[in-house]
Amino acid sequence: MTEINDFAGIVLVVTVGFAVAVLSTKLTERVPVPAPALFLLAAAVVSDIWPGVYEAVEIETVERIAVVALIVILFNGGIDIGWRRFRASAGPILSLGVLGTFATAGLVAVFAHYVLGFEWMLAWIVGAAIAPTDPAVMFSVLGRREVAGRSGTTLEGEAGINDPAGIALMLGMIELATHADASFWVVVREFAVEISIGVAFGLLGALVLLPLLRGLRLPSEGLYPVLALVLAGALYGLTSLAHGSGFLAVFIAGLSLGDARMPYKGEIERFSGSLASLAELVVFVALGLTIDIGGLTSRVWLEGIVLALVLALLARPLVVLLTLGLARLSWAERAFISWSGLKGAVPILLAAFALLGGVAGSERVYGVVFVVVLFSVVGQGTLVPFVARALDIPMRERRSLPWELSVRLGDEPQPAHEFGVGVGSRAAGRTIRDLPLGEHAWVTLVVRDGVATRPGGSLELRAGDRVLLLAEADDLEPLTRLFAGTLEDPRR
Repeated sequence: MTEINDFAGIVLVVTVGFAVAVLSTKLTERVPVPAPALFLLAAAVVSDIWPGVYEAVEIETVERIAVVALIVILFNGGIDIGWRRFRASAGPILSLGVLGTFATAGLVAVFAHYVLGFEWMLAWIVGAAIAPTDPAVMFSVLGRREVAGRSGTTLEGEAGINDPAGIALMLGMIELATHADASFWVVVREFAVEISIGVAFGLLGALVLLPLLRGLRLPSEGLYPVLALVLAGALYGLTSLAHGSGFLAVFIAGLSLGDARMPYKGEIERFSGSLASLAELVVFVALGLTIDIGGLTSRVWLEGIVLALVLALLARPLVVLLTLGLARLSWAERAFISWSGLKGAVPILLAAFALLGGVAGSERVYGVVFVVVLFSVVGQGTLVPFVARALDIPMRERRSLPWELSVRLGDEPQPAHEFGVGVGSRAAGRTIRDLPLGEHAWVTLVVRDGVATRPGGSLELRAGDRVLLLAEADDLEPLTRLFAGTLEDPRR
């Protein structure tokens, strides 16, 4: 019974701790401090107050927790974006996510070497660690407000791309740092192999995942989201064993699922979204427990704060200017993207890779990266809403919609299709009776601001409306052109 009571005490402490963490997210609706910052700082303080917690937490275990959490987060991120939104901003996303990662790492490395006195190898390790961004932190500080236009999609897509890119870069840097006979080409080779295999396995994985989820008949609908996540984990494992970027493969598979028609898609989206929120909470708490705040020297604090300032005010703006020079973005959107390149859990995870890889001086790097992330999410992240308002970045308030109207069908409804009325589309501003739908298509339901509206002929469609139509397959292409907007739907 003693063991049962001891374990019950552990369960109570852990569950109460996570319940407090979840409830603390309500605070971020009024106070513009990202919830992840609260989790990270609170866990670090706990590990300082009770040194036994800090000593019991092994960095290898935390690294594995972070990897699993990142699989869930990237898979859900891909589903949220989908191929349609990704393609619309593919140029800026790839440029900022890949070239921007290298450029940021290089600028940070040069500054760390010449100004802060880091040896070149350690300077590159620091640069590679803090190059990836985490827009999930930014969107958590926005609360119910959602960024409209391409800037929001670019920030979301950048995280999905530059997290795998940053991890591949760091693995190459660790290879270079721990092998005396290695040259810088090993970094290029490692990066090229990781990314190319990751892309290939991601596309192949999508070809397997979609038919399985569409055609397999399971005894319970609750098993479909579990199967989707398990397959994403298997895809990560296979890709990593083939020396590719499993994270990139999972993100690409998520993109494919985002726009696909399949049974129980709503359940899959809700399950992955909820689990991603939990994963973000867990990874920040776990990483925070590995930090000994009292053991951080004044030198580490100073180096971290200086690097965070350089990133926010110099490196990130310069990288955005260079990589997004040809993008169809306004200067206000570029400035917003520049300021919103916040750091999150991935930089600390990459610093943990350096620790586990036995890189000389990695303890110093781990402390510096923690300070950079803390400054970024608390200092820089807190100002995101004010910067958005100052730059007049369009945002909308996302209404809480706890109720869902759905119709269960045994077979896929071939003639039923849903379209979003895009900004600047030919459908926006027209009444239903004036839509060129042809003889074999008709509107059955319009959802506006979360409310089902009767589709009378005099109802004028607005950008952001969701329209359910019954139409034959031959009519889909002209209907897609009818509802497609010239700008991204602000209600996405």
